Amino acid sequence: MDLLKAMNWRYAAKKMDPSKKVPEDKVQRILEAIRLTATSSGLQPFEMIVVTNREVRAKIQAVANNQAQITEGSHLLVFAAWNDYTPERINMMFDYNNEVRGFVNEGAENYRNMLLKNYPAKGAEANFQHASKQSYIALGTALIAAAEQEVDATPMEGFNPASVDEILGLAARGLRSTILLPLGYREADKDWLVNMKKVRRTTENFITEVK
Repeated sequence: MDLLKAMNWRYAAKKMDPSKKVPEDKVQRILEAIRLTATSSGLQPFEMIVVTNREVRAKIQAVANNQAQITEGSHLLVFAAWNDYTPERINMMFDYNNEVRGFVNEGAENYRNMLLKNYPAKGAEANFQHASKQSYIALGTALIAAAEQEVDATPMEGFNPASVDEILGLAARGLRSTILLPLGYREADKDWLVNMKKVRRTTENFITEVK
């Protein structure tokens, strides 16, 4: 689908059809787009949890204001950010970068040392907040990728992160949940929003050009 056409097509579906499952190849394309998204310093400070187990999704729904799309969709993506930028995590990413590229770049090593000096000193909570923002960059990519695949995706912040973390055992992995994203297909005849005109600010009231 053309990008702008896809963006006009998408909306936050309020009612998903529980009888329709998103094909695995479409899910994988969405996940690959997320994996390829931009992140600060290329650290990719978050992970993706893909939940298809209905019982687990029901538990998450119960701590997410009972939002029906969590169980009506076929897949639930949970964005889980690093709880801290530790030296081990920073070194892991730079070592992996060197391994993939097959050489050590002096500029990159200087940048590594700068991050090792600056990030740990900021403290875990400040680092988590920064990592959480990176997961929102990925959310934007996910929404565009889902629209391109004509898959409905409804982003959710209305949930209890601590409870989701407990359900998925994220603390033991040094992760904290930031966003939920059910994937599925709209049930148009039961969704009050489906035929509503898309409303966005006009270009004139949204974009300022400085020439």
